Amino acid sequence: MNTVSAASPLSFGSMTQLTLSLVLIVGLILGLSWLLKRLRIAGPRGGGAIVILDQLAVSPRDRIVLVGIGAAQVLVGVGANGVVALAPLPEPLVTTPVGPPPGQGPSSAFADKLRELLARTGRGA
Repeated sequence: MNTVSAASPLSFGSMTQLTLSLVLIVGLILGLSWLLKRLRIAGPRGGGAIVILDQLAVSPRDRIVLVGIGAAQVLVGVGANGVVALAPLPEPLVTTPVGPPPGQGPSSAFADKLRELLARTGRGA
């Protein structure tokens, strides 16, 4: 009689491989979420009457943001404790919005360089 012993699915080697795979996947998810948060790629984007006109980071967690609401502008502080209105501006400042215009995708230096490279090789649209 010839018996073939199959490796047990609960062996030490397979459990170690499963554990390392799960740790790698969870680490990848956490790393990508941190990166998206850090680059401010993910998150709500306004496209209506409320627009972020400019912002200044005063610490890693705190920012001063100039918000345009229709024709008016308000200076607000954004931090770990929430959003606080600092001052409404009597006269609107002339600025350009931080985000892309509504209907157009996010723009960055990397995206511009990639578009330029693809255009040179003849693959771009």
